[in-house]
Amino acid sequence: MTRICGNASEFAQSALHGYSLVHRDLVRMVRGGVVRARPGRAGKVAVVVGGGSGHYPAFNGYVGLGFADAAVAGDIFASPSTQAIYSVARRAERGGGVILGFGNYAGDVLNFGIAAERLRHEGIDTRLLATTDDVASADVGDMTRRRGIAGDMTVFRIVGAAAEAGLDLDAVEEVGRRANSQTRTFGVAFEGCTLPGQPDLLFHVPRNRMALGLGVHGEPGIDERDIPPPAELAHVLFDRILAELPDDAPRRVAIVLNGLGSTKQEELFVLWEALSPLLAQTGLSVIAPLVGEYVTSLDMAGCSLTMTWLDEELERYWRAPVETAALRHGDITGEPDAASSVMEDDPPVVHAPAGTRAGQRGGLCVAETMARLAQALAGAEGELGRIDAVAGDGDHGQGMARGSAAAHQAARQAAQARAGAATVLAAAADAWADRAGGTSGALWGEGLRAFSTALDDVSVPDAPQLVHGARYAMERVMQLGRAQVGDKTLMDALVPFVETLERQCDRGCTLPDAWQVAADAAQKAADATRDLLPRMGRARTHGTRSLGHPDAGALSLALCLRVVGEGMPSVEPAPVSMRPMEHTDG
Repeated sequence: MTRICGNASEFAQSALHGYSLVHRDLVRMVRGGVVRARPGRAGKVAVVVGGGSGHYPAFNGYVGLGFADAAVAGDIFASPSTQAIYSVARRAERGGGVILGFGNYAGDVLNFGIAAERLRHEGIDTRLLATTDDVASADVGDMTRRRGIAGDMTVFRIVGAAAEAGLDLDAVEEVGRRANSQTRTFGVAFEGCTLPGQPDLLFHVPRNRMALGLGVHGEPGIDERDIPPPAELAHVLFDRILAELPDDAPRRVAIVLNGLGSTKQEELFVLWEALSPLLAQTGLSVIAPLVGEYVTSLDMAGCSLTMTWLDEELERYWRAPVETAALRHGDITGEPDAASSVMEDDPPVVHAPAGTRAGQRGGLCVAETMARLAQALAGAEGELGRIDAVAGDGDHGQGMARGSAAAHQAARQAAQARAGAATVLAAAADAWADRAGGTSGALWGEGLRAFSTALDDVSVPDAPQLVHGARYAMERVMQLGRAQVGDKTLMDALVPFVETLERQCDRGCTLPDAWQVAADAAQKAADATRDLLPRMGRARTHGTRSLGHPDAGALSLALCLRVVGEGMPSVEPAPVSMRPMEHTDG
């Protein structure tokens, strides 16, 4: 399953070598791991961390100023050998003794322990620091049996900064043990990980489910439940850790929201948004939080939350300068400012009342139409996205659903303020463009705004206004997008609609009947785009792939036109002159 693998048995070694080539300003490769390219000063306590590979940036990515002096790398999820640990530590040792940091796993405990004995036998004072932050792996009364997972990052970071600051071996060890005792981690997995060269995942999580209490060596969790919304997931992680908060624990915390390999950083930011109010409600001050991948498990999908309660000394080391491949910053000063992260809303838009009952009815008609569009496009979101993905980026359904929902909201607010049809439609147009984004959002927003210039705020829109509005919208979209019929865009449906609507109304058809005939023409034209090659937009670079598939933009427009027509009340036929009305393009 690993796409770039080579010889699977040499994967870890190849990755280590490639890493050392990229970051040769920071590290150099030695037998069994990497050491600092610029060793620490003479007499400094050497911090040597390590464990199995497959966890990058742990542990190699943490070698550098203010963090580790060296890292030992075993095979994938396997403890490094005693000889490798001993050899790397000997190279890193600067005369102040050695701290060996690792997660609390049987193989690591054994190999790091034997290596420490050999180093001591040679007169090198060596201390062991096994992290035990995983709250899911043992009860609170049996913490020595807990695993070390993403808490490795915070504990070893603090230890490395303490050693960099010049503390002696006893003091660095004490700092490390205190940091470890005040660190907790809990995580979830949405899917397992794949060992290099293997055809399948180590374990599977059923679709739409998540495993609770994962490890970082490909172990399944201890329980399972449905994947909840972000707000609930934040509680799952936060509440499990907070349950172990001692009464006298500091109220200042270091936090790492960690991705396990294939959970994207944007997803973690969404989760952080949900975590922030929980932290504030509990009265915790978050010091220099980290969100990203820090201790991974190959390509596992999942995340974990780590909290380290900081006393004054631990906080000083957490804030200290660091320069590694995975983490670089200067001395972090100042207090957290919660107010600076609060999203500020735009001032509410004040809509002037229409002034007449007919104008207010016109505004309500537009708002009701936007409500129907939003409902229809929400239902079509998946199918429009699937069609768009054939030769595009697959976001058309989402954009149309978001844009129409925002337009519905804005139109409803304007109508509640008793605004007229022109004002309500203009408000909906701006909201559509703002929320949908992208090319489609801009074109729809400007098209609807141009349409609004054919309306007024003192009457219910009549046939001439609506027909002229359709033409203004078409001309504005064509002006901005520069697409013509045959380019495989929404213009392939919009032009036939407008032209058919004008002909039908000129023949004396009622507006609902004319609209229905025109909407049918738009649908037929949209379906026919399956035989076209795109000549505009992003899809033009994948033209042949789209052959045989209709254009998503043309289909969504045809859908919208049909929905508008279905909600149109019957009225008397009205002659429509196609002489241009005075209007202002949006």
